[in-house]
Amino acid sequence: MKAKWMVAVTMFAACLVMVSCGGKKQQVQQVEEVVAAMSIDDVMAKAADLVEQEVTIEGVCTHTCSHGAKKMFLVGSDDSKTLRIEAGELGAFDTKVVNNIVTVKGIIKEERIDEAYLVDWENRLKSGTEEKHGNEEGEGGCDTEKNARGETANTAEGRIADFRAKIAAEKEATGKEYLSFYHVVANSYEINE
Repeated sequence: MKAKWMVAVTMFAACLVMVSCGGKKQQVQQVEEVVAAMSIDDVMAKAADLVEQEVTIEGVCTHTCSHGAKKMFLVGSDDSKTLRIEAGELGAFDTKVVNNIVTVKGIIKEERIDEAYLVDWENRLKSGTEEKHGNEEGEGGCDTEKNARGETANTAEGRIADFRAKIAAEKEATGKEYLSFYHVVANSYEINE
């Protein structure tokens, strides 16, 4: 309901701009773009340029983390375009978000996986201090999060090996010695009705 009210206010403001500025279409488009929610596909395509910026996004929630719903996952045009949303200061998400269209306002964050990250992960595994998520039996991690990152391995060791191979391919292709994954830390969210 709040989103619909904001759209109505924006449209009214856009009409005022058109009347007062001789109908300059470009100015009207700028006003509308400020309020419009981005699709998951658009956010993922532009994420590198949006890091540390606040965005409003909209997508279908397919999953919340079973460890207290501190994460939810929104899907884009297909399940290969999945974006993790973290509750941050909100604490947790209402599990009613699952299978609903959700609008989220939050900050885009980048997570880099490089060799230092992987060595630290291996050390946590060896010392038994690695936090457990997802499939506890195989320690393969949350299937939804793995899907969001394009992972296929079912063990932590397999995931680490796959990341090393992907980092090597990235270095050969672009010169970067890391992988970038993007997520959003939510400031607010709303289930669309």
